[in-house]
Amino acid sequence: MTQRILIMGLPGAGKTTLAVRLKDLLTAQLHTVAWFNADQVRQQFDDWDFSESGRIRQSVRMRELADNCPNNPDYVICDFVAPVPAMRHNFGADWTVWVDTIEQSRYEDTNRAFVPPDHYDFRITQQDADHWAQYIAEHITQNHRRPVFDWRRPTVQMLGRWQPWHAGHRALFERAIEKTGQVVIQIRDCQGWNDSNPFAADQVKNFIRKDLDPLYQGQYEIMLVPNIVNITYGRDVGYKIEQEVFDDAIHSISATKIRRDMGLK
Repeated sequence: MTQRILIMGLPGAGKTTLAVRLKDLLTAQLHTVAWFNADQVRQQFDDWDFSESGRIRQSVRMRELADNCPNNPDYVICDFVAPVPAMRHNFGADWTVWVDTIEQSRYEDTNRAFVPPDHYDFRITQQDADHWAQYIAEHITQNHRRPVFDWRRPTVQMLGRWQPWHAGHRALFERAIEKTGQVVIQIRDCQGWNDSNPFAADQVKNFIRKDLDPLYQGQYEIMLVPNIVNITYGRDVGYKIEQEVFDDAIHSISATKIRRDMGLK
């Protein structure tokens, strides 16, 4: 049965490059693969309408092309922006790859229209098509879905301001996830506290996700909590609080210095 792969993201993010690499890799593994590029499809149909209705029409067209491929290939890859949820719904991907490597494209109308997806299988945050094509291919050919966070499973808690999230935090996360396989990262809601902490919670969430996806998708959750300044507990209740010790190179990373270099408090 043919599986539809949607490679979506802003113009200039690297969707087409990744699509080509993935197609070539799957083909080399003796899978049959079809590929449709949005610009080529628009040229074929002479339809350059980027209004909301035009974009919706394009998403339906991409789905129809994917469903009517001759010889029923194993995979159909379609790379197009798909900026709004209705377009993604119309396409109905078996696998969704969000190429999230740039903040904005050169097209202001697309930037305004783009709604980041809530659901995706892979979120690519680095422009390294060879590496990520290999990573994606390994997962989809084994039909191995991303892990799903299990709220009843033993979990490590990381509480912090993360102003901003940096390499030292990543090292701490990697220690944490080794313990139980999943982590909840709690963000203290403290923007502006002590005349510092310049980043809003949504910005902090994006910093974290940019760093941890796609390798750790489904293995962590982000939770906004009050500006907690004290943790108190009584009897032994089944958990422990411990400090992780790193080498000087990691300990020397300072969020305060990073903010100063950014011109922030």
